[in-house]
Amino acid sequence: MSSESSETRGSESKPQVPEPQSNQQTTRHSNSDASKFEEEGKDSSDSKWRGESKTPSFSEGKEILKAIEVAERDSAAIAQSFTSLFASLRLALSQVSSTSVDHMSCFSDAAGHLQESALDAATKGNRYINSCLRLNEEVKGIDNLASQLKVLRRNVDALDSAVNGMVRFP
Repeated sequence: MSSESSETRGSESKPQVPEPQSNQQTTRHSNSDASKFEEEGKDSSDSKWRGESKTPSFSEGKEILKAIEVAERDSAAIAQSFTSLFASLRLALSQVSSTSVDHMSCFSDAAGHLQESALDAATKGNRYINSCLRLNEEVKGIDNLASQLKVLRRNVDALDSAVNGMVRFP
């Protein structure tokens, strides 16, 4: 990655890893390591192939920097996904809560209307029961009246028979 592209990314407030000053410094360092290995009777190219190099080269540093930038981008994407997920969950919870409040309000209204209807039905039922009790008391008095009417009817029938007998001429 060039220094120009890392400068354009620097405006995104990403932490920047300092790059080595020059290739010469790294090369000198590698050459000094190589001379140490040669002095000990070892070939420096063999040690690099075996992974025994002590200091990373400039290209390895750039690869590490690229890997860190990729990890940083992935982390930012994951953070954005979590932010979006939590926003969606917050909205869903808000809607569910709002719906629940609406349902509770509707339930409260329905319960209030049911209570009024039950109270009205109980009042009308009590009136009906009281009317039936009064009618029952009045009907008890009607039995006595009915027996008196039977006696009166017999007397009227007897009177009618007597009047008819007198009115007939022999």
